[in-house]
Amino acid sequence: MARKLAGDIRELELLPEPPGVREVAALDPRAVFRRGIEDHLQIVEQLLEQQHILESIATRMVAALLAGGKLLWCGNGGSAADCQHLAAEFVGRFRCDRRGLPSIALTTDTSVLTAVANDYGFVEVFRRQVEALCAPNDVLVGISTSGNSRNVCMAFKEARKIGAFTVCFTGSSGGEMAKICDAALKIVSTDTARIQEAHILAGHLLCHWVELAVCSAGARVAWGVNHEQ
Repeated sequence: MARKLAGDIRELELLPEPPGVREVAALDPRAVFRRGIEDHLQIVEQLLEQQHILESIATRMVAALLAGGKLLWCGNGGSAADCQHLAAEFVGRFRCDRRGLPSIALTTDTSVLTAVANDYGFVEVFRRQVEALCAPNDVLVGISTSGNSRNVCMAFKEARKIGAFTVCFTGSSGGEMAKICDAALKIVSTDTARIQEAHILAGHLLCHWVELAVCSAGARVAWGVNHEQ
C-alpha cells in the first residue's frame, strides 16, 4: 500500500503544471482586494447624493403598506437574488420584531416562470405576474444593472397601467427602465459587481426606514409590533 502511494505521488510530481498557476501566484493582492474595497467604498458613498430619492421611495413603500398594499420585486440573475433577499427582509424581519409585511419576489415560482416563458416567452414572465397580482396601492421594484431588462420593462408598463408606483435600481445610465418608472436609483458605476453591492445596501436602507416607520408609536397597534431595537 505504501509502495503504491509513493508511486502515485511520483506520478503527480511528473504531471505538467496547470496553466495559469504561475500567473495567479504572481498577482498583487492589493490590485484585487484593496482596489475592490476602495472602489466599493467610493461607489456606496455616492448614495448620499441620492438620499432624497431613497427617502421618496421609502415614503411610498410605507404609504403602500399602511394602505393595505404590497411590495413586488423583479429582476434577472444576480438581481433576481437581490429581489428574493429584500422581499425576505420585509416578510421576515430586518431589525425590528413586528408582523410580516407583504412583499413578494416575482422570481421564485418556477412553475409560473416556466409556464409563462414556455407559453408566451421569457419577456412576459414578470408582466404576467404583475397583471395577476399587482394592485393600485402596490409598489413594484425592478432591479437591473443595465436598466435594459426587457421583461422588467414590460412589468413596469403593466404596473403603471394598473396604477402602482414603480421603482428601478440600475447602473449609471438608467437604461430604458429609468425612462418609464416613477423613481430611479442610479448607481454611478459601470462595474456590475459594484452596482449590485450598492443595490443591496440601498435595499437594506429602505428596509430600515420602513421598519422604523412601522415600529413608530402611531403604527404599532395596527401592525402588531412587539419589540423595537
